Parts: sequence; structure tokens; C-alpha cells
Amino acid sequence: MTLSILIADDHDLVRETIAMFLESDGGTTTVSASNLEEALELIAKDGPFDLVLLDYSMPGMKGLDGLQAVIDANRDKPVGLISGTASRLIAKQAMDMGAIGFLPKTLRAKSLANAIRFMAAGETYAPLSFMSGQEDPDETDFEKDLSEREKQVLRGLMGAKSNKEIARDLDLQEVTIKLHVKNLCRKLDAKNRTDAAMIARDAGFS
Repeated sequence: MTLSILIADDHDLVRETIAMFLESDGGTTTVSASNLEEALELIAKDGPFDLVLLDYSMPGMKGLDGLQAVIDANRDKPVGLISGTASRLIAKQAMDMGAIGFLPKTLRAKSLANAIRFMAAGETYAPLSFMSGQEDPDETDFEKDLSEREKQVLRGLMGAKSNKEIARDLDLQEVTIKLHVKNLCRKLDAKNRTDAAMIARDAGFS
């Protein structure tokens, strides 16, 4: 039986990476949404899905209000939460509300995909290391090596923006962005800007 999973996240790279890993086994089909409104429209049109995976901080969520709306809309099928910023308290509250699981974006993509399959099968999932406080969700080791400006530029790369677009967003010169991208590639040991974005995604940066 083919699993149908809705991935709702405002980062294209996150959606595409998760979808790629999930669909690689041939037994899963995925649909994507970039905000809460789109997710609810897809559930109304094509749902309920075997699993809806929601990004805690995407547009329209309003904290856990969005989670409740999707739990109600997807009827008796599971809904899980994914986040790179939410605290353990948020994760616990989400699961108390009925979420099937909570996935920090610090998980590797392959581990993320396996956990998502568990949740689609009706298994509750939340990493023990995260829920017990052994991981700090506020700032990862990955982020500690980056300046605030580098983080801003990296978010632009993850959004597949050009140097010119990032420069405009940050009100900087394009040549400055080019320098930051070069430094980021060196710091992250990345081959190019796309590789840097993928490394950041795998590290749970958002």
C-alpha cells in the first residue's frame, strides 16, 4: 500500500530533500505546501493524508493554533510537527494536543525520513536526546561557528536566492555577499553555494 504524505514547510529545500528520501523506496507519494493555508486546502481537496508533517514556524501557523487546525482537518490520520527553532516545551505541548511526533531539523535527512515513516504507520516519535534536554534547540554547534551576517546569507542560499537578491534583502553590496558566500563555503567545507545550503539543511539550520 502506498503512503500519502503532505509536507508543509516554507523552505523549498526542506520539502524537496524530505520528499526525495521518502519517495526513494517507491512506496510513498508526497504532496507539498509552503504555508498553513495551502496545507489546509490540500487536505480538504485530497485528504485525509496518511501523515501531515507541519513546520512549526511557517507562515500562517500562529504557534500551535495551526497544528490544532490541521489535526481537526486531517480527521483520524496522524499529524507531526517539524522545527529547527521550537523548544522542548513546544514539542511536549504539541504531543499533548495530539501530534503523533516531533522532529527537530537537527536530524539527518535519512533519519528524518525513517522517523516520518514511523509516524505515518501510527507510531509516536520524538528523539529522546531532544526531549530529555541533551540537545540545545536554541543554538546548535553548527550555528556557533557562524556570524549573524553569515547566518542571514546562508538563509538566502537555502531559499535559492541569487547574490543580487540577498544583497537587496540585507541592504548590502553584491560583492560583499559574494565574499560571505565564499567564506561560508570554506567554513562548511562546501563545494559550492548549493552544497552549502544542503549542509546547513542537514545540520537543522533554519
